[in-house]
Amino acid sequence: MVAAVSLISVAIIGSAGAVPSAAKAVLKDASGATIGNVRLTPAPDGKVLVAVSVGGLAPGFHGFHIHTIGTCTAPDFTSAGGHFNPAGAVHAGHAGDQPVLLVNADGTAVAKFVTDRYAIGDLFDADGSALVVHAAADNYANIPTRYSATGADATTLATGDAGSRVACGLIQA
Repeated sequence: MVAAVSLISVAIIGSAGAVPSAAKAVLKDASGATIGNVRLTPAPDGKVLVAVSVGGLAPGFHGFHIHTIGTCTAPDFTSAGGHFNPAGAVHAGHAGDQPVLLVNADGTAVAKFVTDRYAIGDLFDADGSALVVHAAADNYANIPTRYSATGADATTLATGDAGSRVACGLIQA
């Protein structure tokens, strides 16, 4: 069973309008079924606390990223674009690279972590952002040369070989 998480908080900053101080995403699979929730809240020192609760996934490690476009069109969720990467960093340095999710044998996972890679407000640009769960683990573009004389290929460098997108959630205030 997946626990529902709901948190919405908005701070009004002068005449510039509403700037979210917290965010959430409802993760849905390719069939449109809700499989989990994510919440992003302020943590000390300007960091962001990310709390994830999911169910209905295959056991094992799954890549978990923020993607650049706030659109989650099933069944493949490619509408969410690539990894959130405003600095143009190489993979494992993308701002949207999150720790992998370890899904238990019963298909559930719960994770909490703190990040300084982005502020919540950064995720609310003109086209929004989305959270994506991938089918495979993210290797963070780590291919030791003992396994490949040529090193990591372009796909590994861009995505960490996390595989297809199995769930997506629009980041909302």
